[in-house]
This record gives sequence, structure tokens and C-alpha cells, in this order.
Amino acid sequence: MDTIFIDGLSVDTRIGVYGWERRIRQRVVIDLAMDFDIRPAAAADDVDLTLDYKSVAKRVIAYVEAAEFLLVETLSERVAELILNEFPVARVSLKLNKPYALRGAAGVGVRLIRSRNP
Repeated sequence: MDTIFIDGLSVDTRIGVYGWERRIRQRVVIDLAMDFDIRPAAAADDVDLTLDYKSVAKRVIAYVEAAEFLLVETLSERVAELILNEFPVARVSLKLNKPYALRGAAGVGVRLIRSRNP
């Protein structure tokens, strides 16, 4: 299977368990790798036969901007579910990074892999 990826998708959202986090928007950075057979699109050189990564990015941005979760785990699961439910991908690998959430660390977060048919 082939992979179409989006790296470093930065989105501001309301995320966190502490009171001060509930009052502000914080940046999360999302990397996506989506399993999708690119052969038909490549053979025909036809954009209509491939995964529209711009549509994926716009949908994820809109969802994450509107979301309000306590946990990065919950946000990660919901984004993976959204992609599998709304786009023709067999599997999604997702990394969600909450930069500078922990003193001394560049970021913390979650990596997950979810399949249409687990």
C-alpha cells in the first residue's frame, strides 16, 4: 500500500486539563500518513483518482479548531476516526504533538495507527 502524508499541520485549539488551559487556545502539530493506492492516479496522471490531501487538511483544521478536549489522546482518536469515516483511506497513522507542554521538552503527544478494518 502507498502512503500519502501531511507533515506539520499546525492548528490552534482548546486542549488541556488545567483551568488556565481551558481559557486559552494552544497549538498542536499533526503529522498524518494515510494508506491509499496511488497507482490508478499515477497511471492516468489524474488528480481526481487520488486522495485530495488539501481536503483532508482543511477538514482536520476545521475539526481541531472547533474541538475542546481535555486530552491529546481523545483529540487524536477523534481525528483518526474522522479521516477513516470521511476519506477513502485504508489506514491512518497520526502523530499529535503539543509543543512545549512539558518544561524541558520540545513537545508531548500521541502516536497512533488506526485501520478501517482493525
